[in-house]
Amino acid sequence: MANIVAIVGRPNVGKSTFFNRLTESRKAIVDEVSGVTRDRHYGRVEWIGNEFTVIDTGGYVSDDIDVFNGAIRSQVLLALEECSVVLFMVDAHNGITDLDEDMAGILRKTNKPIFLVANKVDNSAHQLAAAEFYNLGLGEVYQISANSGAGTGDLLDQVVTKFEPDELENTDELAKISVVGRPNVGKSSIINAFLNEERNIVTDISGTTRDTIHTRYKAFGHDFFLIDTAGVRRKKKVHEDIEFYSVLRTLRAVENSDVCILMIDATHGVEAQDLNLFQTIQKAKKGIVIVVNKWDLVEKSTNTMKEFEEKIKEKISPFDDVPIVFTSAISKQRILKALELAVEVNAARRVKISTSKLNDTLLPFIENYPPPSHRGLYIKIKYITQLPTFTPSFAFFCNHPLHVKDSYKRFLENKIREAFDFTGVPINIFMRQK
Repeated sequence: MANIVAIVGRPNVGKSTFFNRLTESRKAIVDEVSGVTRDRHYGRVEWIGNEFTVIDTGGYVSDDIDVFNGAIRSQVLLALEECSVVLFMVDAHNGITDLDEDMAGILRKTNKPIFLVANKVDNSAHQLAAAEFYNLGLGEVYQISANSGAGTGDLLDQVVTKFEPDELENTDELAKISVVGRPNVGKSSIINAFLNEERNIVTDISGTTRDTIHTRYKAFGHDFFLIDTAGVRRKKKVHEDIEFYSVLRTLRAVENSDVCILMIDATHGVEAQDLNLFQTIQKAKKGIVIVVNKWDLVEKSTNTMKEFEEKIKEKISPFDDVPIVFTSAISKQRILKALELAVEVNAARRVKISTSKLNDTLLPFIENYPPPSHRGLYIKIKYITQLPTFTPSFAFFCNHPLHVKDSYKRFLENKIREAFDFTGVPINIFMRQK
């Protein structure tokens, strides 16, 4: 179950600051001027063993003052439709405003979990002022300071209790392969080429696909679901509320996929939005295949393909063990290769390696290149086992797990990748106490 948490609220209540704290980034623009967030912002959050996607909805507000309030209202409605939990943020400094009242009226009518979050509570005076928000009729008022982080932990402790429990994925079910990428990169075209029919609407207008479309694929010995996702627009091109909805659908499609085919436009090269999507897929621990589409439009020399591939791997590093295929959805060049790679990545994602094989293969490497000692502590890895999780995860049991450096964990991951085929599959490395 894909859990998505949306932060909603009127402008300048601190949504972006709170988003940055949750995702431990400075990704969202923060300014004293209200409504400065003009990009869609989503990030991955982990809290006490629960992973979820958080969305800062500030980027979906129109610049047009006349429709400003209506746009925020529409976002609340869309968030209620697609998200698992909604955080309704208000400003303890300013008290209840008409827009707060309006949004609260919408939220009171839903069955979705709503958390009323009073931000900017920095002292006892603000704590007293925050009590006013009980008048909104949304129950408990969670008092936080997005700047200092005060109260955030208590809020998240309660948020994760509202998530649907993660059910173990049934490996006997059909694989779900999604096609994601920026608008107009050719997602619907390549699915039509896969299916050899005009299954989806295809136009030259960016963002034509507004929803995720599931299609059963049964051909060439394969049987799985293809998922065509809504396009993700670039900054300053988000003016319609429907775009906010599309991003939510894309994120949910990634969460619910086994493998994501990330499409890149060969005529534009790898852009920032491509890298954002790549990191989103990687953090969600989904299989990845990179498809460079419109390859027929690129002028080529002897090493064009090799050089293009090297540039991609340089930009997605350190996780560059990803299959890359160059296609043309129009001419159907190498499109079946893209599907075959996705199927192979899905199979690799489900591989289970016996404990004896892991230890026989990896312990000799570890003995020759042991973990660096830490302040005189000699670190000894005793044995390795694969954990019973759907995402390939490996536990290395040792005497001082807390002192194993990240660089050595990357070394172990590389050795696993060298010994076993996990191309396109993010894997987890855990150090456990022996």
